[in-house]
Amino acid sequence: MKRFAFTLLELVFVIIVIGVLAVLAMPNFSTNPLEQAAEQVASHIRYTQHLAMTDDKFDPNDPTWWRERWQIRFRLLLGDYGYVIFSDRNQNRNSNQANPQEIAVDPQSSEFLNGFLNYPAGNLTQQYGITNIVTSCLTNDATLVATNQGVIVFDNVGRPYSGVSNAVSAAQYLLAADCTITLTHPEGNAVIRIRPETGYVSITYP
Repeated sequence: MKRFAFTLLELVFVIIVIGVLAVLAMPNFSTNPLEQAAEQVASHIRYTQHLAMTDDKFDPNDPTWWRERWQIRFRLLLGDYGYVIFSDRNQNRNSNQANPQEIAVDPQSSEFLNGFLNYPAGNLTQQYGITNIVTSCLTNDATLVATNQGVIVFDNVGRPYSGVSNAVSAAQYLLAADCTITLTHPEGNAVIRIRPETGYVSITYP
């Protein structure tokens, strides 16, 4: 006798197999806050390098012109870890949003890239749950070290430096070894590495 239809059991089995295959093939839309934070920081380090390469600060009339180079500064403020990207135009060692305009602007959102003022994503503690930031390339600037501020600075050819605010020459604090920025999160750590000379940025999750 010929069969002209599937049995109920066969149909159920096929539906189950299709469901399993669909789940396996579905892209993973879950978000990992540590990875998001690390990718954002790495992207903004690269953006800081871009700003430095397109905005040469050399000024023959200013004996300390290099202190105005573009930098990304990490710090702890009121229990939150975050960062700000700025060019210290008045050389007072701080980012001043109003006088003169020093803070970088996000080219996509037009927001000022200051995680402690008006760029919520730059506050890594509140946005992603980051509980600590440790940098391996602190300068000997006592003010920055005392407030747990790590700084990465770039020159007009993209070379990274570990500081600039108290540098006495244009080449002081040029990175001679890798600089690491370790983000700590309850789910683990992310290590952002900046290479000397090239400023190449990479991320690992130890």
